Amino acid sequence: MRGLVVAAVIGGAVGTAALSVFAQQHAILLGLVAFLVALWTNEALPLGVVSILPVILFPLFGILDTHAVTANYSKSIIFLFLGGFFMAIAIEKTQLHRYFSAKLLSFFPHTPRGIIYALAVTSALLSSFLSNTTITLLLMPVALFLTQNRKLKVRFLLATAYGASIGGILTPIGTPPNLILLGFLEEHQLPMMTFGGWMVMMLPVVGVMLAVMPYLLSIGLEDETLEARREESVSLNAEQTRLFVMVVALAVILVANTFLKQLTGTALNEKLVLLGFGLAMFLPGVGFLTWEDTRNLPYEIIFLFGAGFSIAAAFSKTGLAAEIAHKLDFISHMPLLGMFVVVALFVTFATEVTSNTALTSIAIPIFYAFAQQLPRHDGMLLLMVATVAASYAFMLPIATPPNAIVMSSRAIRIKEMASIGFWLNILGITVLSLSAYFLWRWMG
Repeated sequence: MRGLVVAAVIGGAVGTAALSVFAQQHAILLGLVAFLVALWTNEALPLGVVSILPVILFPLFGILDTHAVTANYSKSIIFLFLGGFFMAIAIEKTQLHRYFSAKLLSFFPHTPRGIIYALAVTSALLSSFLSNTTITLLLMPVALFLTQNRKLKVRFLLATAYGASIGGILTPIGTPPNLILLGFLEEHQLPMMTFGGWMVMMLPVVGVMLAVMPYLLSIGLEDETLEARREESVSLNAEQTRLFVMVVALAVILVANTFLKQLTGTALNEKLVLLGFGLAMFLPGVGFLTWEDTRNLPYEIIFLFGAGFSIAAAFSKTGLAAEIAHKLDFISHMPLLGMFVVVALFVTFATEVTSNTALTSIAIPIFYAFAQQLPRHDGMLLLMVATVAASYAFMLPIATPPNAIVMSSRAIRIKEMASIGFWLNILGITVLSLSAYFLWRWMG
């Protein structure tokens, strides 16, 4: 009850303070978002319960009607998650993750820091070409298997999620916000960056983040004992071999689909591909699951994304996004480095309370107005900073798909993710802003 009271006080205080700056409806919306964030953080109610509250609160306070809110809980991306969760459950049930973990550990020192680097680097490299959502889903069972030490397990899961988010920006196809930016540039007939040119610009950011993030995650683990799970001689049985072939086939299809889209402009719907493979896990003689195996499916994460999409829809449909853009007009009078820092700061922390995909859709049009006042190259860099910052939010599960996925393991508390993620947010903002100002401008 105390946590509920605290959340209500925070929400009321934010809403009241916002009344001096925003219209009443916008102030109420900001207060409600603050209330939800406080509940997510202090865990006064279960994660899933808090995530469903917008269905009641938004219509009750005149933000959105019930139909407009509930539609956000059935977005197509949710079915991508379902397919990925089915695959992850199958990997865990067949213990295929034992094989993956043995191979993974063979390349890195068998220490907490070594394994954190292994998970982060592997996740980042794979996520640069494949969906960071998919990669996190597939690596999560490996991270969970590697230790029974809860403190280590939390850091291993965070390394997997953060690595996926960090690596996702390395290519234009690594994460949805990148594609949203490219789509915006194409729609407005702005210069499109080449695949290789994008990678060259992003490589310093990804390299620094991958060097520092795992090190920070490993601080304080010097005295933690890591079980001897280095099973060099692990071999696959018939069932695991069949699933391994299916996982490889999925990876090949996703990679081929990526290049098919680059070459022809048309491709398979990856949501349907992953859902199809997930449902194949139930086929007699082919799959590995029964419906009973889905009892522990993290439905609260589905509700969490519904809440994120609802918040984004509320910001857009009530006009709060446009109002915020007007309030941020002072940015256009700042030095360029200051603009980069403020934009990265705003997007990173705003992303914490809504999905990065949804926020990017709102943020890019907002900051395009500022970009038009700059030389073309600098304006493009401003949009890129806003796009990358949307993927570098590490505090709350609602911010990015990888954060939400590792939270579904139920091994991490939101307080733990928030306390560690805050410092990584600051790191990401710093690295991104300095790279854009000192490196990207020179590269252009």
